[in-house]
Amino acid sequence: MEENYINEFNLENKTNEWLKQVRQFNIHNMILNKDKSALLVIDMQKYFLNPASSEYTPAGLVILNNIKRLIDFYRRAELPIIYTRHAHHHNGTDAGIMKWWWQGMCIEGTPESEVADEIAPLPTERQIIKRRYSAFYNTDLETVLRCLKVEDLVICGIMTNMCCESTARDAYFRDFRVFFLADATATITEQMHIASLLNLAFGFAYVTTTNSLIELLK
Repeated sequence: MEENYINEFNLENKTNEWLKQVRQFNIHNMILNKDKSALLVIDMQKYFLNPASSEYTPAGLVILNNIKRLIDFYRRAELPIIYTRHAHHHNGTDAGIMKWWWQGMCIEGTPESEVADEIAPLPTERQIIKRRYSAFYNTDLETVLRCLKVEDLVICGIMTNMCCESTARDAYFRDFRVFFLADATATITEQMHIASLLNLAFGFAYVTTTNSLIELLK
């Protein structure tokens, strides 16, 4: 596996390359309505960020600082931040085909299922437990967003081509405007990352960067 396709030194240059590759499709240049926006931090859990885990995603550690910056800005602006955590019951009764598909499972209630300490949620910040890739599937995420009167959804986290893309697609189906952060999402290989950015820019989201998004929050 191409585990080190990004690092702290090449992330900016890589991001610029990715944006060039999706430019012809990334034509829905939306301006964030920050007062009706929410930051969705997807699955930045110790289970995926621990090198000893079977589902370790090395690139997740590289984007951690950008996600922290986004969280800090949203907190200062007193705008909603919603975290998702993918976890299953210890006996696997809610896992279905995923139990067979993957080497292991993140078990609800374990330390590994918690969000990384560097970006840990505040007690007032909502955490959504999900059992499938999309954060909308059989959760109350949509209800929460409607109650908060959110229209614009900013997506960051891991993995780009799995839970992030699935959630972005489902958000689009529900008429949320999706801002997908190329340098604050990560997966296993660069090829997978670029494929998702292309798919999303073409049909579901505006692909942008952490710095560009933060400029809109100032």
